[in-house]
Amino acid sequence: MSPIIYLFIAIICILLCYYIAAKRKSNTSFWVLMGALFGPFAIPFVLFSKPKK
Repeated sequence: MSPIIYLFIAIICILLCYYIAAKRKSNTSFWVLMGALFGPFAIPFVLFSKPKK
């Protein structure tokens, strides 16, 4: 695979993690970092994380 494809997938994962975390009122910077480090594996974790009250 081309490195451009990996970069595109990472950017999509970062944006998804940011959007989901912001919607659930979680720590967005933490989830952006997790999305950048773990890619698609971070998305289920942000979905199942507990939202702040």
